[in-house]
Amino acid sequence: MSNYLLIGGHGKVALLASRLLVEDGHSVTSIIRNPDHVHDIEETGARALVLDIEDASVKDLADAARGHDAIVWSAGAGGGNPARTMAVDYSAAVRSMDAAAKAGVSRYVMVSYLNAGLDHGVPETDSFYAYAQAKAMADDYLRTSDLDYTILGPGALTLDAPSGMISVHDEKTPESTNTSRGNVALVIHAVLGKPSTIGSTIGFTDGDTPISTAI
Repeated sequence: MSNYLLIGGHGKVALLASRLLVEDGHSVTSIIRNPDHVHDIEETGARALVLDIEDASVKDLADAARGHDAIVWSAGAGGGNPARTMAVDYSAAVRSMDAAAKAGVSRYVMVSYLNAGLDHGVPETDSFYAYAQAKAMADDYLRTSDLDYTILGPGALTLDAPSGMISVHDEKTPESTNTSRGNVALVIHAVLGKPSTIGSTIGFTDGDTPISTAI
């Protein structure tokens, strides 16, 4: 069994993924910022590590990562503050990648979003611009790293029950296409067990193909 580090551990996707991984026999450490959330993490069977990734150095993150078999980035600033969005979704993400390399953890799974890219076309006057730019830059940095990465690009997230069925999209797809957070957690679980997904960017939405077949 493997030992995984989830960054952004109190997010809805991460909590679902943590429970799936623990139920499958893996060990999970979830990084959270708020100590009040420790109980929620422990309820999934994971170990909570309180660390503010916005302020954490590469060394701090490397110390947290050392000894793990893979890192899953599922953190985000949540929008609303462009400076903090860039600080978390880009700068902290990049530090976590550098930390992974420093700690000798080569496997890295990034939860991004469908159609993310430097050609996003979102105008700077749009409130979504900071997020789109930060995620695109972080994804681009990951692709140019030496890490064994997989980038996941789910569509618009919902709280619908997971169906275990998705559609993978190679072309631009409207972001309004729904994707259950539960399905995102299932995809995280699936790609961690599939070395064939290394070096891939997988855009997906809820669909009609079993996840094990789709990826």
